[in-house]
Amino acid sequence: MSPIVSIIMGSTSDLPVMEKAAQLLNDLHVPFEMNALSAHRTPEAVEEFAKKARQRGIKVIIAAAGMAAALPGVIAANTTLPVIGVPVKGSVLDGVDALYSIIQMPPGIPVATVAINGAMNAAILAVQMLALSDESLAETFVAYKEGLKKKIVKANEELKEVKYEYKID
Repeated sequence: MSPIVSIIMGSTSDLPVMEKAAQLLNDLHVPFEMNALSAHRTPEAVEEFAKKARQRGIKVIIAAAGMAAALPGVIAANTTLPVIGVPVKGSVLDGVDALYSIIQMPPGIPVATVAINGAMNAAILAVQMLALSDESLAETFVAYKEGLKKKIVKANEELKEVKYEYKID
């Protein structure tokens, strides 16, 4: 089995955020890989990774970065695969700098961007993309979404049991 999603982070300090993406992909049985590559510290390795990703079988790349957040854009500039950027909070600007760096890509080099620290949504987007051509994964994803709905219905029912003097049921 080969990975079809690649999770790339600028530093292993991003791992606590990116674990949410990894866990969702794992739960939905999507083969993935994880690597730390820096657009600033290892630019040649990032370029090589991006240029070879498709031939290695990768179909979607999730790239996380904080601060200047060049990694998702550099990857997108060197591949035709979809790239999903995850801005990571951690600087004095609380990740807003990373968000702006990722979403402000020039025409022709798009990076789909999720919320600051939104790794789980990045994985969900990757699964939705993959499910377009994988019926089994599409069915698994439908079941996942139904599970989310059931959790909310159950939580709402449990709220009925919470009692306050002025709460009207």
